[in-house]
Amino acid sequence: MRCAGIGYRRWSSACCRPPSVSDSRTIAAPRLWSSRQVLLLAGVLLIAANLRPGITSVSPLLVPIGASLGLSSFGLIALATIPVICFAALAPVSLPLQRRFGLETVVLGVLTLLCAGLAIRLIDAAPALFIGTVLAGSAIAVGNVLIPAIVKRDFAGRVGLVTGLYITTLYITASTAAGVSVPLAQASALGWRFALGAWAGPAVIAVIVWLPQLAHGATRAPLQYRGGGLALMARSPLAWAVAMFMGLQSLGYYAVLSWLPAMLHQVGISQAEAGLMLSVSTLVALPSTLITPSLAARSRDQRGLTSVVLAVTLLGYIGLMVAPGAAPWLWIVMIGLGQGAMFPLAMTFIVLRSNGPTEAMALSAFSQTIGYAVSIAGPLGMGALHAATGQWWPAMAFVAATVVPLLWFGLRASRPETISL
Repeated sequence: MRCAGIGYRRWSSACCRPPSVSDSRTIAAPRLWSSRQVLLLAGVLLIAANLRPGITSVSPLLVPIGASLGLSSFGLIALATIPVICFAALAPVSLPLQRRFGLETVVLGVLTLLCAGLAIRLIDAAPALFIGTVLAGSAIAVGNVLIPAIVKRDFAGRVGLVTGLYITTLYITASTAAGVSVPLAQASALGWRFALGAWAGPAVIAVIVWLPQLAHGATRAPLQYRGGGLALMARSPLAWAVAMFMGLQSLGYYAVLSWLPAMLHQVGISQAEAGLMLSVSTLVALPSTLITPSLAARSRDQRGLTSVVLAVTLLGYIGLMVAPGAAPWLWIVMIGLGQGAMFPLAMTFIVLRSNGPTEAMALSAFSQTIGYAVSIAGPLGMGALHAATGQWWPAMAFVAATVVPLLWFGLRASRPETISL
């Protein structure tokens, strides 16, 4: 079945399954990994390891950062919101950059910019903190878009496995950064600046490991770029469903990521323990993060999986809203399990709903541009509601309410169709 400007393929008796799913099931995976594949996978996982610490290391330290630099509550809201603004604004830039310089070169530039942004935050000044956060957020925004295209191009027979490994690595390092931020700040004379700037070290390692890909990239099939790909995606209801699912799940994730330690601190939990609880919420997500892409890739459609994941997440949101101090560990575990499945499910939708690597990159850019624009409302709205009311339950009610449209878009994105440019 096709429509004007953009192609759909729907599972039917005439076409058993969409090409992207067919590719992932019918292309025989090699029994042994070649040395180049192993090196590429190591590079992809190291990229993943650097895409969240620059963000998750900040929220446990918002209180001391505000006190040290004299930032108002709205200054802290701005600091928490900068990354998702960068994600929304700069995701489209990845497409022309890849066309002009090549995928491997752009990834190297992303990692180099990330190193610079994280290192700048060692400077004891508010402008340096904000500039460094903008640079790091910009690098992460482009990296977010390019990784699904690499998976679709170079690991077509192992989409579920590689996506699961990539996102699991992302969650492990995100959790680690959140958990060690306060201890690192307390252990160093530089305080919070060291806790934020130290993450430039792993980014340098990623740069070194990625360098061989500049030579290997010449032997790989280039990604074809089609001008107006984002405009074509905008005509597709399926692309909008994937984008809105990405956006609404990100809204909840970044709202909780930005404000959970402050919320828990207000009900009597210490800053160090609150940071640990944020870290645990990410650690408990690892099982669902690892298995969700494989479960999704092996299923004809993902509607049942989507419904279960959202139900668990909603229960955690409601518990944190009505009784945050009664059973905070239970609510955090439920939110961690649910959110730990939602993001890999959103990323898997990008791959499964795409007919090839070109479509995967275009859908990735479109869904992250629209999705992260929507997600800005998470940390911004939650912080503004708390600033206006002095209480956290209205903010959590706002986040919980987003699960209703999230379910609708998730069920639509779960249908077994693909998009062809």
